[in-house]
Amino acid sequence: MRLNTTPDVPTTKTMSVGSGLHTAGPLLEAPGGTAAPPDRQALLLTELISFMTKDTPSVQHVLDLMTPHLVEISGLTAATVFELDSESGLMAATAQFGEPGRRDQMVAGKVFRAAAGGPPVVSGQQMAIRLRIGGQTVGVLLLTGDTLAELRQDTISTVALHFATTLQGLFAEKARQFVAHTSATIQELFEKGMTAGSVEEAAELLTHSCATAFRTEHAGLHLIDNDGRIRYVYSVGCPDEIRQQLEGNLVGKSAIESPVWRSTVESGEPQLVNNAATTKTRPGGMAQTLGLGSFIAMPLMSGFGPVGMVLCGDSSGARDWSARDRILAQQLAAEGALIMDSARMRQANRVHVEELTRQAFHDSLTGLPNRKHLLDRGEQAVEVAMSTGTKLALLLLDLNGFKQVNDTIGHHAGDVLLQLVGKRLDGLIRKPDLVARLGGDEFSVLITGDPSDEAAVQVGERICARLREPFEIDGRPVQIGASIGVALFPRHATEFAALMKDADASMYEAKRGGGGVHLTA
Repeated sequence: MRLNTTPDVPTTKTMSVGSGLHTAGPLLEAPGGTAAPPDRQALLLTELISFMTKDTPSVQHVLDLMTPHLVEISGLTAATVFELDSESGLMAATAQFGEPGRRDQMVAGKVFRAAAGGPPVVSGQQMAIRLRIGGQTVGVLLLTGDTLAELRQDTISTVALHFATTLQGLFAEKARQFVAHTSATIQELFEKGMTAGSVEEAAELLTHSCATAFRTEHAGLHLIDNDGRIRYVYSVGCPDEIRQQLEGNLVGKSAIESPVWRSTVESGEPQLVNNAATTKTRPGGMAQTLGLGSFIAMPLMSGFGPVGMVLCGDSSGARDWSARDRILAQQLAAEGALIMDSARMRQANRVHVEELTRQAFHDSLTGLPNRKHLLDRGEQAVEVAMSTGTKLALLLLDLNGFKQVNDTIGHHAGDVLLQLVGKRLDGLIRKPDLVARLGGDEFSVLITGDPSDEAAVQVGERICARLREPFEIDGRPVQIGASIGVALFPRHATEFAALMKDADASMYEAKRGGGGVHLTA
């Protein structure tokens, strides 16, 4: 069949890449009126240029476009585009046509032993073409066919340039996505980590960030104490029974028993394991318990040394970690150690402040609230009682016979006695009522909850009866008593300071009467 053509209106047609159908183009008029076969290589380049200017294709799309032409031109039976990782020097197949051969990667690698600007490397029915752009090699195109020698140099060069351009664009996009993903992960970890109130909370945030960053099925973390023993374990992506099994297997064990721990801590660098079956791991350790087929182990190093390790990976099989994964692991390990050190400082500061607060509001000998605590709490209780129309009771008590204990047994015995009295009083009083030591052998009890006069006196009588029971100090029985004064709000006073004066006066009335309980008149 002959297609009618005109010089101004070509009739060449091109189907979509996915259809696999490409016309041979117009027939050319040869001298003598015979039809000359089309220049298939010229058509390939024309179609390729047209396609590349309209679309942002994948490498496979470009190969699919070229395949029908190359089959016709060179008897192509198979083709593979290898992408070169410039950091690791490894090649990975990124697009294919036909069945790959066992020696494909080896033949493709031969091109690196030839000059960078030299011709393709031919080995039997295979041709390896270096893919270069901007003076940089980005991959290799490996063709297998019966008549590869039919390919012209201009065709090979143009095909190689289009593949190189596509690979470079994809590489740039991957790099952009990596930077965006890494930045977002690190930023989120930093923002959340800087508010973590404890090392454990920071560790949990880090574990979740690592699982997200590497898109792994599982992630786990353990922290060690000053003796190098595992004190805390956390994991994500596993059921409760596995989590409990991890804790049972690891908590209390020496971290140094783990070959993975030793490797990461000694090098100070993350360990990327593509196939866990080829790596020595701790029996019953994190990798085995989580059933990881591949993993990344990241050491957490502080200024004082190693504090823990993060492990994240997949249980579904092996995985090839990339150079970018290593960079991200290094960044996460550094950031993780930073936020955990910061959390440790915040935790220590909080504990210090709590201790200072406790010391400011508690008696150092008995551990009971002190006078300042009683005054603050009493004023608050008065405000509540005044607004609700309820009553308060304040009991002040002084120990009878305390001076004799100090004089006969010693001050040490007196201190022990005060501690024992404090425990008895605290055990008698319900919450939220308050027992406090005011100093010396004086104590107080603040009763809330709208107590009646009779109820307040009954509390005092129970205290007297309990304190008359003997104490044992250094193997010796010690017996004392108590004098207790009782005052009520608002019957006796409407301010807490005045209420204390009334209770104090009643306490001395009780003391003058030989002890017991005295209610302010």
